[in-house]
Amino acid sequence: MENYKKSKVVEHPCPLPFSNLPSDIIEMKVKEGSKIRNLMGYAIGKMEPDAVKQIIFSGSGKGVSKTITCVEIMKRRIKGLHQITKLLFKQVEEIWEPIVPEAGLDTLTVKRNVPAICVLLSKDALDVNEPGYQAPGCFDTLWIQALKEESQFQKKRRQSGRGGPSRRTGYESSKSEVTKKLKNGAKLPGADVSKQRKSAGTDASKLPMIEHLDQK
Repeated sequence: MENYKKSKVVEHPCPLPFSNLPSDIIEMKVKEGSKIRNLMGYAIGKMEPDAVKQIIFSGSGKGVSKTITCVEIMKRRIKGLHQITKLLFKQVEEIWEPIVPEAGLDTLTVKRNVPAICVLLSKDALDVNEPGYQAPGCFDTLWIQALKEESQFQKKRRQSGRGGPSRRTGYESSKSEVTKKLKNGAKLPGADVSKQRKSAGTDASKLPMIEHLDQK
């Protein structure tokens, strides 16, 4: 494809995967470059009056995660919303044209199926047997349960000693004891006093005098 450039992307509309929807229902189409502040300002303004009962958020491709974010913000601003989530694929056509038309290359049409999501939020009760149904407040309950399990896991981890201060190796422990003895004025067998003071890592004038014993 190094000889081609993408000239156009055509998204084919797909029917909404919900039944018995009012003809004037609001559908928020979330794109990858959409501003969440602009989307939510409009959507919340429409849903706050009692006259509007339902709203749909839809997005595809890289806009799926932003669609979910908008849905969760709406559920926290307006309490008691029933939710039905549908996952589907949306067909997208990409038109690729040759970079050099004189090269004799043909225009290519690439068809791709990209993942998409549609979320219906309703103030009125929905069919609880519908696949993808989520009752009001169930997400908060699931989140609280997840936090409790995480807290219990961290507590057990601390009790088992994991995540605490690292244990000293035998070499580090022995080295620490030797340094401590040298600072207290002890003399090691067969070692020179100046070397002992130097290995202690401190000024020789601050160490106590070490008496030499004549060896017979």
